[in-house]
Amino acid sequence: MNKTQLVDALAKETGVAKNEVKKVVDSFTDVVAAELKKGGKVQMVGFGTFEVVARAAREGRNPRTGKSMKIKASKAPKFKAGKKLKDEINSKKKK
Repeated sequence: MNKTQLVDALAKETGVAKNEVKKVVDSFTDVVAAELKKGGKVQMVGFGTFEVVARAAREGRNPRTGKSMKIKASKAPKFKAGKKLKDEINSKKKK
């Protein structure tokens, strides 16, 4: 599902106009990104948690040449699914 499909599905589910749903989806992603950039996390009980993890500098290999190279330390976003979401995904019932 891409962003347009998500907006369409949410608009259909809620009965809210697509342009309003798109604003909410855009705002959600902007707020989550801003919080992660500050080093915080966004926790939605039952759904999951968005947070930032630090990746240490390390040695890697160039897949084309096979030569070793240094990979700089970086930060990466991470999503950890909540119990309710995991249970929903693993349930046998189909909606």
